[in-house]
Amino acid sequence: MLLMCIKIFIVRIIDVSLGTIRTILTIKEKNLLASLVGFIEVFIWFIIVKDALNTDIKSILVPIFYAGGFATGTYIGGILARYFTNNSNINVQVIINKDNNKILDILYTSGYAVSTLNIEGYNSIPKLLLIIETKLNRLKELRNIINKIDTKAFIVVSESRIVYNGYLK
Repeated sequence: MLLMCIKIFIVRIIDVSLGTIRTILTIKEKNLLASLVGFIEVFIWFIIVKDALNTDIKSILVPIFYAGGFATGTYIGGILARYFTNNSNINVQVIINKDNNKILDILYTSGYAVSTLNIEGYNSIPKLLLIIETKLNRLKELRNIINKIDTKAFIVVSESRIVYNGYLK
């Protein structure tokens, strides 16, 4: 019985982790590869569900190991997602006080391309909007640079699906 429960646990980890990878591939528009991963994922899931439901073992351990495998697969899938998306393009928008131009020099010398827009904040206070396209794995470094200059900078980060032209390091 314990061997069956361990098998269910391990196989659920694999199929749920594959589901995470399939989702990432679909989002990144790698549909053919996502389809292949989906086929393997469902094939594995079907085999293990068949075994789990057709067992003569009448123990609460079977569903506990099944659910535990799902939960662990979800956790491992999250780790895999970070690995697969760490090199993704992101768009960072930063709003700072207009008189804070030294941040531009620091960002340029750190290898970031920055576009700027003059904007107005509440009560028509002049602000500067920085638009920075970079890689997700550089976000922490970028935040540290910004926070050293302006701890009250307003920062918005979003994933960029496609980037054409421009400077991206």
